Amino acid sequence: QVQLVESGGGLVQAGGSLRLSCVASGSIFRVNDMGWYRQAPGKQREVVARISSGGSTNYADSVKGRFTISRDNAKNTVYLQMNNLKPEDTSVYYCNCNVQTAWLAGGRDYWGKGTLVTVSS
Repeated sequence: QVQLVESGGGLVQAGGSLRLSCVASGSIFRVNDMGWYRQAPGKQREVVARISSGGSTNYADSVKGRFTISRDNAKNTVYLQMNNLKPEDTSVYYCNCNVQTAWLAGGRDYWGKGTLVTVSS
């Protein structure tokens, strides 16, 4: 089994910064794509940013220039640096990783339980 644990959420004023972390642990052979999603109350979950195993990144238009995704492959960890936060960034942020548990196994998506980010105006 694979577990994802997020940390780093909290309450911050508009214009402030937070750094989210997500550690993957368990029966891991390789971590492929990693990403962050968010879901605000009453809204659908949406992609925030994703990063491939080779380091290629893509971002939602709403966060480009403010958020940066990165990863540490040795630690099976993905980060999300969030700067110039806005009240509309308030959401539960979820980590998503595609993980192979064995050499010939296909990748499977795993999700963390989420961490709450609240941005006050």
